[in-house]
Amino acid sequence: MILDYQFAYKSRPDLRELKELVKHGENKHIEFKLKTNHPEKIIREIVAFANSDGGQLIIGVGDDRSIKGLKFAEEDEFILRRAIERHIYPAIEYDVKNVAVEGDREVLIFNIPKSPFKPHYVDLDGIVENRRAYVRVEDRSVQASKEMREILKGERKANNIRFHYGDKERALMKYLADNKHITVDTYASIANIPRKIASRTLVVLVLANVIRVQPHEVQDFFIAA
Repeated sequence: MILDYQFAYKSRPDLRELKELVKHGENKHIEFKLKTNHPEKIIREIVAFANSDGGQLIIGVGDDRSIKGLKFAEEDEFILRRAIERHIYPAIEYDVKNVAVEGDREVLIFNIPKSPFKPHYVDLDGIVENRRAYVRVEDRSVQASKEMREILKGERKANNIRFHYGDKERALMKYLADNKHITVDTYASIANIPRKIASRTLVVLVLANVIRVQPHEVQDFFIAA
């Protein structure tokens, strides 16, 4: 059985509220798009919000914070809804608000809550191996690493995580006492363990709240909690 958690409704938020949102610019929870061109790229932002702490995708606003609006908002909404339905796996929960702006134009606000069913993926061709997960880092959406995907999965059931505090864990904490952060490869090297074990150990320690992860588009950084 396939469960579809998507829902939607329309409302008319005050234009003043929109301008207040836009005034502060893009951040971890806000992303601007002027149009729905290349919807397959826009849904990366939606997936990143769902996999992180939620956010708002505002269509009809430029990177320079200019509120241009959309002339045919219903068409743009349809295009993006269809992309969400076809290319995000598993289905996400979201709602859409329309805001009337000057010149009989509208801005679309897609509200995406933090998902309890993460990780979500962008799935463009139906091939499992080609699916990509994204997370939100400051004002950008970056592809989630293998470790980050495992952390997202683990967060759904992370209760009373237990681990053995042995030599490899001591080596990690000693390193973090003297350094700002560590990567999987560095940990594998200083602890003299296979990368696979280094990766799994870091994931478990993040889920146990012993350390924290800072996702990055090149490689993740792990820091002391």
